[in-house]
Amino acid sequence: MELSLKALEEAVSIRRQIDTLERRLASLFATASSRVKSETHRRTMSAATRAKLAAAARARWARLKAGKKKGRTTTAKKKGGITPAGRKRLSQLMKARWAARRKAAA
Repeated sequence: MELSLKALEEAVSIRRQIDTLERRLASLFATASSRVKSETHRRTMSAATRAKLAAAARARWARLKAGKKKGRTTTAKKKGGITPAGRKRLSQLMKARWAARRKAAA
């Protein structure tokens, strides 16, 4: 354990030296322009390009909306729901269930 602790401390010391040397080397070869480029690496878009993209998006939405009809159509059948016959059947089943519970409780 003692040997590995010494090796770990030595590795940390070497890593610190390497980091220090890399920073010194970078500062020697770095120019002012390269520093500015690395700091401001943000892409910008011209106003004309932004306007073109916005117009294209508006055109896409207009095409999508033109294909759809406004208002609700009456031909669409309502999905789900329960028929009157089904409702009556469920009612009878529930009444039978409640009657069985009352009978069991008594």
